[in-house]
Amino acid sequence: MTSNIVEIDNLSFGYGGRLLHKGINMAFPKRKVVAIMGGSGSGKTTLLRLIGGQIKPTKGEVRVDGHVVHEQSRDGIYKLRRTMGMLFQHGALFTDLSVFDNVAFPMRELTDLPESMIRDLVLLKLNAVGLRGAHKFMPTELSGGMARRVALARAVALDPNIIMYDEPFAGLDPISMGVVCGLIRSLNDALGATSIIVSHDVKETFLIADYVYFVANGEVTAEGSPEDLMQSTLPFVHQFVHGEKDGPVPFHYAAPDYRAQLLG
Repeated sequence: MTSNIVEIDNLSFGYGGRLLHKGINMAFPKRKVVAIMGGSGSGKTTLLRLIGGQIKPTKGEVRVDGHVVHEQSRDGIYKLRRTMGMLFQHGALFTDLSVFDNVAFPMRELTDLPESMIRDLVLLKLNAVGLRGAHKFMPTELSGGMARRVALARAVALDPNIIMYDEPFAGLDPISMGVVCGLIRSLNDALGATSIIVSHDVKETFLIADYVYFVANGEVTAEGSPEDLMQSTLPFVHQFVHGEKDGPVPFHYAAPDYRAQLLG
């Protein structure tokens, strides 16, 4: 039996005839934190959508716990999603629901648990992210970091086997970023889950990831442990990891000769 809970095999995907991914291969082992990194527009979030069955690959396949996602029926897709948690970019809390009701939402929608048990579980999840005392707050009363932590409590509400994070550190102050970073690692280990992080924040991601994939030009350009990638001499990886303004990813987008364009 494979030790990988998610496998991406020779996957290609595109929009309107333009390929975004070209024969990508990735594996996500059980109980590990694995990151997908790359520049904006490289298709990182699209990979999460393919894993969740929102879209279908043009070629190849995504397997979740041995099941080919795009071959599943509607019921089969929902059954697979029941084993997944998702932290959306910027949290995506329901603005008209309290913190408590946001975390309770998946429990009420997907289980037949009595309200008394839901109450205990919601408070347990909120306590795990340090926000049990804020359970009556509305999302508008939360800071950005608090909102992200509530969204994290909601993502793990049903103790998923797979937790996906779409840019979990975006827009956070350094303290909130450190808190969320630690929570991702600790919750993954406590739940025995597999975490898949899409991010371009090198420092925070490298602190908690067991393995990292770099995606560029539709392909996996590099992969390995954070320690190995920090020492990489591959031009794209070196530029990305060290934040250099020029390299394989140029500062200037391709354009005609500047002088000729100005003078007509």
